[in-house]
Amino acid sequence: MLSHRAIWDGIDGLARRQGVSVSALAKLAGLDATAFNVSKRVSKDGRERWPSTESIAKILEATNESFDSFLSGTGAFLSVHSGFAESDLRNIPLLGLAQAGSGGFFDSAGFPVGHGWDEVALPTPDDNGIYALEISGDSMEPLYREGDRIVVSPTEQVRRGDRVVVKTRDGEVMAKILARQSAKQIELHSINPAYEPRILDIVDVEWMARIIWASQ
Repeated sequence: MLSHRAIWDGIDGLARRQGVSVSALAKLAGLDATAFNVSKRVSKDGRERWPSTESIAKILEATNESFDSFLSGTGAFLSVHSGFAESDLRNIPLLGLAQAGSGGFFDSAGFPVGHGWDEVALPTPDDNGIYALEISGDSMEPLYREGDRIVVSPTEQVRRGDRVVVKTRDGEVMAKILARQSAKQIELHSINPAYEPRILDIVDVEWMARIIWASQ
Protein backbone atom coordinates (compact mmCIF):
# COMPACT_ATOMS: atom_id res chain seq x y z
CA MET A 1 0.00 0.00 0.00
CA LEU A 2 1.28 3.47 -0.89
CA SER A 3 1.53 5.75 2.10
CA HIS A 4 1.15 9.54 2.17
CA ARG A 5 4.84 9.94 2.96
CA ALA A 6 5.90 7.50 0.24
CA ILE A 7 4.05 9.40 -2.48
CA TRP A 8 5.58 12.72 -1.46
CA ASP A 9 9.00 11.08 -1.18
CA GLY A 10 8.52 9.85 -4.73
CA ILE A 11 7.83 13.39 -5.94
CA ASP A 12 10.87 14.71 -4.05
CA GLY A 13 13.01 11.93 -5.53
CA LEU A 14 11.81 12.70 -9.05
CA ALA A 15 12.72 16.36 -8.60
CA ARG A 16 16.20 15.41 -7.37
CA ARG A 17 16.77 13.10 -10.35
CA GLN A 18 15.84 15.96 -12.66
CA GLY A 19 18.14 18.33 -10.76
CA VAL A 20 15.34 20.79 -10.01
CA SER A 21 13.27 21.98 -7.05
CA VAL A 22 9.74 20.67 -6.51
CA SER A 23 8.47 24.10 -7.57
CA ALA A 24 10.39 23.90 -10.84
CA LEU A 25 9.12 20.34 -11.35
CA ALA A 26 5.54 21.53 -10.95
CA LYS A 27 6.04 24.36 -13.46
CA LEU A 28 7.71 21.95 -15.90
CA ALA A 29 4.52 19.89 -15.82
CA GLY A 30 2.30 22.93 -16.33
CA LEU A 31 1.09 22.99 -12.73
CA ASP A 32 0.99 25.77 -10.17
CA ALA A 33 4.51 26.31 -8.80
CA THR A 34 3.29 25.71 -5.24
CA ALA A 35 1.52 22.42 -6.02
CA PHE A 36 4.16 20.27 -4.34
CA ASN A 37 5.38 22.65 -1.63
CA VAL A 38 5.86 21.17 1.83
CA SER A 39 3.19 23.52 3.18
CA LYS A 40 0.64 21.88 0.86
CA ARG A 41 1.21 18.37 2.20
CA VAL A 42 -0.55 18.73 5.56
CA SER A 43 -3.51 21.01 6.27
CA LYS A 44 -3.55 23.47 9.18
CA ASP A 45 -5.68 21.07 11.22
CA GLY A 46 -3.17 18.26 10.68
CA ARG A 47 -4.95 16.32 7.94
CA GLU A 48 -2.78 14.75 5.26
CA ARG A 49 -3.14 16.18 1.78
CA TRP A 50 -2.45 13.95 -1.22
CA PRO A 51 -1.30 15.02 -4.69
CA SER A 52 -3.85 14.27 -7.39
CA THR A 53 -3.33 11.38 -9.79
CA GLU A 54 -3.55 13.93 -12.61
CA SER A 55 -0.63 15.94 -11.20
CA ILE A 56 1.48 12.80 -10.84
CA ALA A 57 0.65 11.79 -14.42
CA LYS A 58 1.69 15.23 -15.65
CA ILE A 59 5.10 15.20 -13.95
CA LEU A 60 5.80 11.70 -15.25
CA GLU A 61 4.92 12.80 -18.78
CA ALA A 62 7.00 15.96 -18.50
CA THR A 63 10.08 14.05 -17.30
CA ASN A 64 9.64 10.91 -19.45
CA GLU A 65 9.65 8.75 -16.31
CA SER A 66 7.67 5.55 -15.96
CA PHE A 67 5.35 4.91 -13.03
CA ASP A 68 7.61 1.97 -12.08
CA SER A 69 10.55 4.34 -11.86
CA PHE A 70 8.51 6.77 -9.76
CA LEU A 71 7.47 3.98 -7.37
CA SER A 72 11.03 2.75 -7.02
CA GLY A 73 11.85 6.04 -5.30
CA THR A 74 8.98 5.81 -2.82
CA GLY A 75 10.12 2.77 -0.84
CA ALA A 76 6.89 1.06 -1.87
CA PHE A 77 8.06 -0.47 -5.16
CA LEU A 78 8.62 -3.96 -3.79
CA SER A 79 5.31 -4.26 -2.00
CA VAL A 80 3.33 -2.90 -4.96
CA HIS A 81 5.01 -4.93 -7.69
CA SER A 82 5.94 -8.14 -5.91
CA GLY A 83 3.28 -8.56 -3.23
CA PHE A 84 6.15 -8.22 -0.77
CA ALA A 85 5.76 -6.74 2.70
CA GLU A 86 8.61 -4.43 3.67
CA SER A 87 8.48 -5.75 7.22
CA ASP A 88 9.83 -9.11 5.96
CA LEU A 89 13.58 -9.54 5.78
CA ARG A 90 15.91 -12.01 4.17
CA ASN A 91 19.66 -12.22 3.77
CA ILE A 92 21.13 -11.26 0.42
CA PRO A 93 24.75 -10.87 -0.76
CA LEU A 94 26.36 -7.52 0.06
CA LEU A 95 29.45 -5.92 -1.42
CA GLY A 96 30.96 -2.46 -1.31
CA LEU A 97 30.65 -0.57 -4.59
CA ALA A 98 34.34 0.29 -4.43
CA GLN A 99 35.22 -3.44 -4.23
CA ALA A 100 32.88 -4.52 -7.00
CA GLY A 101 35.23 -3.70 -9.86
CA SER A 102 38.15 -5.77 -8.61
CA GLY A 103 36.97 -8.91 -10.40
CA GLY A 104 35.64 -12.33 -9.43
CA PHE A 105 32.38 -11.11 -7.87
CA PHE A 106 30.05 -11.24 -10.91
CA ASP A 107 29.42 -13.47 -13.87
CA SER A 108 29.13 -12.03 -17.39
CA ALA A 109 25.41 -11.28 -16.89
CA GLY A 110 25.87 -9.37 -13.64
CA PHE A 111 24.82 -12.08 -11.19
CA PRO A 112 26.79 -12.43 -7.92
CA VAL A 113 29.32 -15.28 -7.85
CA GLY A 114 32.50 -16.28 -6.04
CA HIS A 115 33.71 -15.59 -2.53
CA GLY A 116 34.18 -12.42 -0.53
CA TRP A 117 30.55 -11.35 -0.35
CA ASP A 118 29.10 -10.32 3.00
CA GLU A 119 25.38 -10.63 3.80
CA VAL A 120 22.75 -8.13 4.87
CA ALA A 121 19.12 -8.57 5.94
CA LEU A 122 16.87 -6.34 3.83
CA PRO A 123 13.22 -6.36 2.72
CA THR A 124 13.55 -7.92 -0.74
CA PRO A 125 11.50 -10.06 -3.13
CA ASP A 126 12.16 -13.77 -3.44
CA ASP A 127 14.60 -13.46 -6.33
CA ASN A 128 17.82 -15.42 -6.04
CA GLY A 129 19.63 -13.11 -8.43
CA ILE A 130 19.40 -9.92 -6.40
CA TYR A 131 22.18 -8.47 -4.28
CA ALA A 132 23.08 -5.30 -2.39
CA LEU A 133 25.87 -2.82 -2.99
CA GLU A 134 27.04 -0.23 -0.48
CA ILE A 135 27.39 3.21 -2.03
CA SER A 136 30.74 4.97 -2.05
CA GLY A 137 31.43 8.43 -3.41
CA ASP A 138 29.08 11.37 -3.88
CA SER A 139 28.07 11.26 -7.55
CA MET A 140 24.48 10.26 -6.71
CA GLU A 141 23.93 12.64 -3.80
CA PRO A 142 21.48 13.57 -2.43
CA LEU A 143 19.56 10.50 -3.67
CA TYR A 144 22.20 8.02 -2.50
CA ARG A 145 24.81 8.92 0.06
CA GLU A 146 27.99 7.25 1.23
CA GLY A 147 27.07 4.05 3.08
CA ASP A 148 23.53 3.70 1.65
CA ARG A 149 22.72 0.22 0.39
CA ILE A 150 21.07 -0.32 -2.96
CA VAL A 151 19.33 -3.54 -4.00
CA VAL A 152 20.13 -4.58 -7.57
CA SER A 153 18.29 -7.04 -9.84
CA PRO A 154 20.01 -8.34 -13.00
CA THR A 155 16.69 -9.84 -14.18
CA GLU A 156 14.65 -6.59 -14.25
CA GLN A 157 14.20 -4.92 -17.62
CA VAL A 158 16.08 -1.62 -17.82
CA ARG A 159 14.43 1.44 -19.36
CA ARG A 160 15.35 5.06 -19.89
CA GLY A 161 15.17 6.98 -16.63
CA ASP A 162 15.90 3.94 -14.46
CA ARG A 163 18.58 3.98 -11.80
CA VAL A 164 21.14 1.36 -12.73
CA VAL A 165 24.45 -0.21 -11.83
CA VAL A 166 26.83 -0.53 -14.77
CA LYS A 167 30.03 -2.53 -14.97
CA THR A 168 32.49 -1.72 -17.74
CA ARG A 169 34.91 -4.18 -19.32
CA ASP A 170 37.70 -2.19 -17.67
CA GLY A 171 36.30 -3.17 -14.26
CA GLU A 172 34.64 0.11 -13.29
CA VAL A 173 31.33 -0.29 -11.41
CA MET A 174 29.06 2.72 -11.01
CA ALA A 175 25.55 3.64 -9.91
CA LYS A 176 23.91 6.09 -12.33
CA ILE A 177 20.69 7.05 -14.12
CA LEU A 178 20.22 5.67 -17.62
CA ALA A 179 19.48 8.82 -19.62
CA ARG A 180 19.68 7.38 -23.14
CA GLN A 181 20.40 4.07 -24.84
CA SER A 182 20.98 3.35 -28.51
CA ALA A 183 22.30 0.34 -30.40
CA LYS A 184 25.85 1.63 -29.99
CA GLN A 185 26.00 3.76 -26.83
CA ILE A 186 24.50 4.46 -23.44
CA GLU A 187 24.42 7.84 -21.70
CA LEU A 188 24.61 7.84 -17.91
CA HIS A 189 23.80 10.76 -15.62
CA SER A 190 24.69 11.48 -12.01
CA ILE A 191 22.42 13.27 -9.55
CA ASN A 192 25.25 15.46 -8.27
CA PRO A 193 25.61 18.31 -10.81
CA ALA A 194 29.37 18.36 -10.21
CA TYR A 195 29.65 15.21 -12.33
CA GLU A 196 29.43 15.32 -16.12
CA PRO A 197 27.33 12.76 -18.04
CA ARG A 198 29.14 9.59 -19.06
CA ILE A 199 28.77 8.23 -22.59
CA LEU A 200 29.91 4.63 -23.02
CA ASP A 201 30.08 2.46 -26.11
CA ILE A 202 27.96 -0.67 -25.74
CA VAL A 203 31.00 -2.82 -26.55
CA ASP A 204 32.70 -1.38 -23.45
CA VAL A 205 29.82 -2.32 -21.12
CA GLU A 206 29.97 -5.77 -19.55
CA TRP A 207 26.51 -5.57 -17.96
CA MET A 208 23.87 -3.19 -16.67
CA ALA A 209 21.35 -4.01 -13.91
CA ARG A 210 18.44 -2.11 -12.44
CA ILE A 211 18.37 -0.68 -8.91
CA ILE A 212 15.03 -1.68 -7.40
CA TRP A 213 15.30 -0.43 -3.82
CA ALA A 214 17.53 1.53 -1.46
CA SER A 215 18.07 1.29 2.29
CA GLN A 216 19.03 4.66 3.76
